[in-house]
Amino acid sequence: MQKPEDCSTMAEIRAGIDALDQELVRLFALRARFIDRAASIKAGVDLPARIPSRVEEVVANVRAHAAREGLPPDLVEKLWRRLIDWSIAREESHLGPDSLRDRNG
Repeated sequence: MQKPEDCSTMAEIRAGIDALDQELVRLFALRARFIDRAASIKAGVDLPARIPSRVEEVVANVRAHAAREGLPPDLVEKLWRRLIDWSIAREESHLGPDSLRDRNG
């Protein structure tokens, strides 16, 4: 794949973006497999899907990564909070909702 600065046509730009989108989807799928494994481990040790301190740790990490890469940390945080919410919902589909776990535990 060409570097963005080496592209001279929209076709080259689009090809680069399409290749990156494919890679991002592959990485999101890998992240989802880690989430599924986390749900399995959490079930064995009776942890909830949402652990607020971990959520904030992940957000702080991605904000720092964004700043280093020259991206707006606020925007990246918004995107990641959506990803985190999706991930927690995915875990809850394996574990059951945290609200039910809290009532029964």
